[in-house]
Amino acid sequence: MSDRTKLSTRSSRSTGLGGMVRAASRTAKAQAVVLGVPLAAAWVSLAVNTVLGGALSAFGIQPRSLDGLRGILFAPFLHANLAHLLANSVSFVVLGWLVLASAPRVFLRVTAMSALGSGLVSWLFGAPGSVHIGASGVIFGYLGYLMLAGVFARKLSTIVLSLAVTGLFGATVWGVLPGQAGVSWQGHLGGFLGGMLAARWVHGRRPSARL
Repeated sequence: MSDRTKLSTRSSRSTGLGGMVRAASRTAKAQAVVLGVPLAAAWVSLAVNTVLGGALSAFGIQPRSLDGLRGILFAPFLHANLAHLLANSVSFVVLGWLVLASAPRVFLRVTAMSALGSGLVSWLFGAPGSVHIGASGVIFGYLGYLMLAGVFARKLSTIVLSLAVTGLFGATVWGVLPGQAGVSWQGHLGGFLGGMLAARWVHGRRPSARL
């Protein structure tokens, strides 16, 4: 092999590795934006809501009220206090990134179905006079999707991910049951069901197993 051929081979390898690094960097930046924008909106909303004395909470889900239906859209961005938002922020980033790693379109579908499921169940079955706010319904949707995706995808990597998420976060599922006062178990349950339905929608039509 000539020196020119060796140089060409090394250059090709270097370019290929550099291209992979650049592609990974672009992907990471895009994922940071997708997760960061709604998270930033939630933090800005908390700041504004604090200044306004909690007035924005009226845009949460108010069960069986026509005005309360708008909360399906706004409630995930509203939180009661700093501790509430901090807890949801960590879970949103971790579980949201695991969903987003599949594909942006999957993330959008799971997020939409989780928010819709959480909102509708809260609106239908929430206690009279209550207001439901917070991103936990969407987070439970991510959990439901990740736990069930392996069942429908029949893909080794997805099955391993589902098992890992179930092992690490499975105990959280008890949050879909009535228990702690002031916590919207209805939102958790609806979001979890929405995430499970999203797993069926995204992966359920695949005809054969793949590794």
